[in-house]
Amino acid sequence: MEDEDRLYRLNGVTHVAGYIDAEPAKVISGVRRQQNMHLHDRIIPYLKTADLYHLARLNSQWFWVDEPLLKAFIERWRPEMHTFHMPFGECSITLQDVAYQLGLPIDGEPVSGCLTEFENLMEHGKPAWVWFCELFGELPLQSKVKQMTVCYTWFHERFRVLPADATDETVRIYARAYILMLLSSQLFADKNANRVHLRWLPYLASLDDLGRYNWGSAALAWLYRCLCRGTNRNVVNLAGPLQLLQSWIFWRFPTLRPSGFDVFGFHLASSSAEVGAVIHPKILADEHLGYGRPSLA
Repeated sequence: MEDEDRLYRLNGVTHVAGYIDAEPAKVISGVRRQQNMHLHDRIIPYLKTADLYHLARLNSQWFWVDEPLLKAFIERWRPEMHTFHMPFGECSITLQDVAYQLGLPIDGEPVSGCLTEFENLMEHGKPAWVWFCELFGELPLQSKVKQMTVCYTWFHERFRVLPADATDETVRIYARAYILMLLSSQLFADKNANRVHLRWLPYLASLDDLGRYNWGSAALAWLYRCLCRGTNRNVVNLAGPLQLLQSWIFWRFPTLRPSGFDVFGFHLASSSAEVGAVIHPKILADEHLGYGRPSLA
């Protein structure tokens, strides 16, 4: 028992698991955000180049956040170990899960950057809003701007539907807006429920180079951080790539899948006719060496 007390030392401090019996059930509210941007055929090549295409195709029918389900898993998440403590042992989401379920690259250059005074790190010291205007062709209304963030509604109103006669440069602008919304609303969602931060401008400047970044590792690290924060009994909102967490739960715990979920009709998180497309080469190599794909349970 003494060892157990040491292992679960956070229970008596802030971890929600230490207060399950003493307090009413904690209600976790997921930050529900879908970018609701039309996926035009002319934008798809840019998403494929960035290795974000399958993330963009997440099926909203199955991946609206199931808050009670996520809450049950958060109660079993241990920040000390970065694992879920289950009756049968420990388990966790790995890079292999990220690559296999979302098709994100798990190698390449790191996704990093300064979140404070980051505008000083822009290309050649260029002011952030000057760069924003160059990349998107215009500046948002002042009423849509707050410090270094822009309202989601401005992007929805301005870039939701690509004009039929759009030039190649216009397509690139719309692709940047789509990717910016994708990163902000799904992969790196935070609790700022209605704003997009300009921290992504350095990545959007060169659409052709987006595929060289290790999106998978960054997304997994962000999910771990959000799960650790979510175990705090005082936290009521959960952010992060919740589609990844929920997809992992559906795949690893088949009995928790919603009624009607057709595993053969969905290539894990992304419904795809290109059955092998989201499988990372590293996973295929592991299969060849006899390690196999992730198990179904």
